[in-house]
Amino acid sequence: MALTPRKRVRRFLRDVVAETPFVKMLILLIGLWVGFSAAMLFIENDVPESPIHGLLDALYWGVAAFSTAGIASTPVTPLGKLIGGLWIIIGSVIFFGTVVATVTTYFMRPLQRPVRRIVDTIEFNLEQLDQLTVEELEILKRTTDALIEHMEAVKSRSEIPEK
Repeated sequence: MALTPRKRVRRFLRDVVAETPFVKMLILLIGLWVGFSAAMLFIENDVPESPIHGLLDALYWGVAAFSTAGIASTPVTPLGKLIGGLWIIIGSVIFFGTVVATVTTYFMRPLQRPVRRIVDTIEFNLEQLDQLTVEELEILKRTTDALIEHMEAVKSRSEIPEK
């Protein structure tokens, strides 16, 4: 049975979570976003000229600032400007770095782990068993038997004590 689009998406997401730094970096980014937004709220909340007067304003500012969209309101206090500048740099580096690291890791994975690639190929082929003819199943059986014999030979070689 061929992989459905839904199964392919699930496999892709499972691989991204298991094989890339995406989840760790996303958690770090969210934590820093909340922290910098809270700091900005604390610093700018009581300043009348500041556009940040509530938690939602601060959270919106945090997303707008690091996304480099150019729509973030400028803090008015010197400390607010310092915190804002740090957040823009740190948030942008983490966000775009996470995207680049995830894509790079995902596509470099087969080159780094050839054994995993072999296992993935075998799993994919096993999912296709319903579509195989009797002759193809016989070939698969012979191949599997040869694989088992090879594995047993390797095991017996590694169990021979050295003289």
